[in-house]
Amino acid sequence: SLTVLQALEDGLKKADADPSVKAVMICGENGKFSAGADIRGFSSPKRHGIALGPIVSLIERSEKPVVAAIEGIALGGGLEIALGCHYRIAHVKAWMGLPEVTIGLLPGAEGTQRLPRLIGVPAALDMITTGRHIPATEALKLGLVDEVVEENTVEAAIHLANKV
Repeated sequence: SLTVLQALEDGLKKADADPSVKAVMICGENGKFSAGADIRGFSSPKRHGIALGPIVSLIERSEKPVVAAIEGIALGGGLEIALGCHYRIAHVKAWMGLPEVTIGLLPGAEGTQRLPRLIGVPAALDMITTGRHIPATEALKLGLVDEVVEENTVEAAIHLANKV
């Protein structure tokens, strides 16, 4: 939503400007990282200049480490946000994917560029062209996530952020 995009942008800019902030951790609520964009919003009037792609680039350009704490699902734009992060930790029960293709859309926030860089072209093409969701354990094998945990994902992400 526009509210989430604006909060991400504001939070990242504030964290980058604050010398007391050493790292940033991004997580979702209620056991879900992000299910991506609500497609009903695609037909609404112009989004007041806020778009997901520039927010993901802002995350990627941060001089401070940014860690994604992925719980539940990271789909579509949610996975693209995670791809912009420097590190990704997923709960063992998490699922990731780019399902937009199943309704005739391509990932629009540079996921088609970031995913192949991270996991290689063959695996990325499979995910991008089929919309297949993968479990956290497969994501770890592919190199999509840095760590899979069974305990509190947010605490594990904070621990990693403190470490790096």
